[in-house]
Amino acid sequence: MPRLICFNKPYGVLTKFTDHEGRATLADFMALPGIYPAGRLDKDSEGLLLLTDNGSLQHRLSDPRYKLPKTYWVQVEGIPDAQALVRLRSGILIEGRMTQPAGIRVIPEPQLWPRNPPIRWRREIPTSWLEIRITEGRNRQVRRMTAATGHPTLRLVRFAIGPWNLDGLQPGQWRDANPQPLYDVPA
Repeated sequence: MPRLICFNKPYGVLTKFTDHEGRATLADFMALPGIYPAGRLDKDSEGLLLLTDNGSLQHRLSDPRYKLPKTYWVQVEGIPDAQALVRLRSGILIEGRMTQPAGIRVIPEPQLWPRNPPIRWRREIPTSWLEIRITEGRNRQVRRMTAATGHPTLRLVRFAIGPWNLDGLQPGQWRDANPQPLYDVPA
């Protein structure tokens, strides 16, 4: 059976194992030969990253054709009104293409670890939290979606990918996971 790793990627870490500019990478947190990320998470995003030692599993986890849902907890500037939420649910035009419909709900502030550095805070501008569930993974998609509605993303934490989630993992921690749920779903 292929190996599958759940890793809580900290803010500021690159989703690769080497960097010629001396920035933090996955190698700073794990020394597992033959393990590669299945998908990516921007340097300024946090949360669940899946890694595997199997190329076909890596493809199945990251290829949008398989529509594996990704769930994000997103702190945005301001308080989105009903119209902004409908736009996010219906799809947003990004670089000439509409995003697929997304699951969107307003959530209470989740119990998360402190971010280092902390997000910018402005006394006169409130923030709110959204749970955003998408099945595609275009470049900086969630950030572009919220910005298009006038609510820029301040903090983005990927909580889950398909049936796998952070489940108590602290930033920089990882654990082995069972890849079987992915094989139980027809391709």
